[in-house]
Amino acid sequence: MSAKLDFLDQPPTDARLTDYDRMHLSTYLRLLDAESEGACWREVTQVIFGIDPKNDSARAELVYRSHLARAHWMTNNGFRDLVRASYH
Repeated sequence: MSAKLDFLDQPPTDARLTDYDRMHLSTYLRLLDAESEGACWREVTQVIFGIDPKNDSARAELVYRSHLARAHWMTNNGFRDLVRASYH
């Protein structure tokens, strides 16, 4: 499986919602769903990001953990920006 090119190795860490976050909302949701189901991060990384953790373990783990952290940030903080934007 080849790597998907529409994502960064690490998402932005801005304190506000970014265009990158908006473009990857479904990715964040998929990561949160996989985590709640107890899915193995290696399998998740391969399915969602197209990175083979056997060939590039360090990058695969970095991409997974950084995007999952941003997904958690979105559920705790970033959603507020989405709600505000929907009222304007």
